[in-house]
Order: sequence, then C-alpha cells, then structure tokens
Amino acid sequence: MKKQLISTLIIGALVFSTQATAEQSVEVESSSNNEELIGLTSGIVLGAVVGGPVGAIIGAFTGTLVGKSVGDDDALKSQQAMLDEKEQQLIALNQQNESLVELSDQYEQAQQQLTNLKMAQEQKLTELALGLNIQFKTGSSTIEPHFQSQLNDIAYAMSLSPELTLDLTGYADRRGDGDYNQALSEQRVAEVKSYLIEQGVTEQRLHNQAFGDSLPLMAEQSFENDFFDRRVTLKLQNQDGSLAAFSAK
Repeated sequence: MKKQLISTLIIGALVFSTQATAEQSVEVESSSNNEELIGLTSGIVLGAVVGGPVGAIIGAFTGTLVGKSVGDDDALKSQQAMLDEKEQQLIALNQQNESLVELSDQYEQAQQQLTNLKMAQEQKLTELALGLNIQFKTGSSTIEPHFQSQLNDIAYAMSLSPELTLDLTGYADRRGDGDYNQALSEQRVAEVKSYLIEQGVTEQRLHNQAFGDSLPLMAEQSFENDFFDRRVTLKLQNQDGSLAAFSAK
C-alpha cells in the first residue's frame, strides 16, 4: 500500500513537472521537442504502471527517446516531400528548356528557308531581266510558244511578289502605214496583257501603252533594225521603282 502511494506521488509530481515544462516550451521550441514531451509523459505513465517509482523514471527516459524518434521521422518525411517537390520542379524546368531549344531551332530553320526563297526570287528576276527576248513576226501580234514560256516566268515572278506591277509598251517597225503600225503595236500589247491575265496576273497590276513606229531603236531603217523594232517592252516595278526591264521583240 505504501509503495503504491509513493508511486502515485512520484507519478503526479513528474506529470505536473512535465506538463509545466511542455507549456513553457510551446512558444520557443519546434515540433520535434513536442514529440519528446509527449513521449516523456507516456513513458512515465507506462513505467509507473509496470515498475512503480523506479519504473516511472526509466519509462520517462524511454518515452523521451521514443518521442524524439517519432519527431525525427516526421521531419525526415517532410524533408523528403520537399526534395520530391523540388525534383519535380527541376524536371519541369528541364522540359521547358528543351522545348525552348526546339522552338529556337525551328525558328532558325524557318528564317533560313525564307532567306533561300528570297534569294531564289531575286535570282529569278535577274534571269528574266537578262534572258527575256520575245519577237513578233512581220505584221503579226501572235505570241510564239517559245516566248509564251518566258511570259510564264514573268507571271510566276509576279505571283511570288504581290507588290510588283508590270508596264507594257508596244512598238512596230517603220514599214507600212503609220496608222496601221500604231494599231498593230496596240494589238501586240493587248495580246501580251491578255496572256498574262490568263496566267493569273490581275489586270490592275498591268499598265500598257503603244507608240507604233514613232520610236525606233535605231535611226537608220534596215531589215535587221526593223526586226528589233517589232517589240513589246515589259518593265517590272515596285514601290521603290524599276526592278527590271525586258523587251519582247
């Protein structure tokens, strides 16, 4: 009976002391210390029940160790969760970086393709400027098949550059009546204009005029000079002015 009374007094004193200490520690210590206090209290109770006063003291130390172990486990779990979250963020950032690199590569490829297209367009215009030579037979406004393919190139170049317009100017040689030659030069321009429209060039982009035999290339009239006077001049233009001039002879 006396042992039980002593045990009860010790337990009460230790529990009271532990509770007071726990209340003071709430404001200044971390959650891991709380776990130690809980373990201490639980250890005292269990030790007193099992082994009396001595058991209460031993149980108190044992409970403290158990409580600290529980607190450490929670801290480890919390830290692991934080590390897992950071790992996921790093994975997401890495994926975003790979996407940015891929987009950058695609942009550079598109820029290179655009540059190549512009160079090809300029080369085509240069070829047209140097190579177009359409000739009309005497008294005729018919466009020969060979020269139709060259006009196809003109239409294609204009389709690549919607800002381009085309000036058409018709001429005739000095043989025959002046009124007839004027009408013939106008008919030649009309034939070229109509053919380009058939190839998809809008009429608003084509400007035409004709001068008959009034503006020969050479002052002296001859068979050879008349050959070059039977022409329609084509001049590509944009907002900056003339790009290239071609002669359809």
